Amino acid sequence: MQKIVPADAILIPEQAQLMFKGIIYDTYQWQQQLFDGTETTFEMLRRADTVTTICVVNDKILVLRDEQPHRGLRLGFPGGRVDEEDETIEVAAKREVLEETGYTFDQWKLLKVWQPQRKMEWFVYLFVAWDDTESAKPTLDGGERITVDHMTFDEVKKLTQDKEGVLGESQDIFERCTTTDDILALPSFEGKSIG
Repeated sequence: MQKIVPADAILIPEQAQLMFKGIIYDTYQWQQQLFDGTETTFEMLRRADTVTTICVVNDKILVLRDEQPHRGLRLGFPGGRVDEEDETIEVAAKREVLEETGYTFDQWKLLKVWQPQRKMEWFVYLFVAWDDTESAKPTLDGGERITVDHMTFDEVKKLTQDKEGVLGESQDIFERCTTTDDILALPSFEGKSIG
């Protein structure tokens, strides 16, 4: 799958060997030459990328109250793991939004991509979606309890500043904006293409 990553992304080198394949995390190792000419074993993890989406509906932003058995209740935007079956990162984001909110949107823009851990090849993709076209009943996994709230820009901005749930990950986006229209006007993320 082709994907865009930050220009300074740390990737597992091609010569690395898969040492352990887990359910979520895979461990890779490789021999790395050091500055003094000696070699040592380096190691990194890889996991599936994740997506999250700021959904704008009638000038309100969808915020989830998401409860799962292993972590309790937290606030966040719709999102989740990119599956192997997803053709693109955007397809994964659209699938997660539909599953968790029941909404579909005509307009999508990638705003931000980041690598939360430098020793892990894992990227988080933040989209904004607007121009909703349909609303259906969400189709939640057996381990999810989700309530969808429609909040004002100011309410969500305060939650990002307070780092409520995982909303703090988008704090820099909300700091640059004063309205939902400002978010929609932000430029698309530009990084380097891999895959």
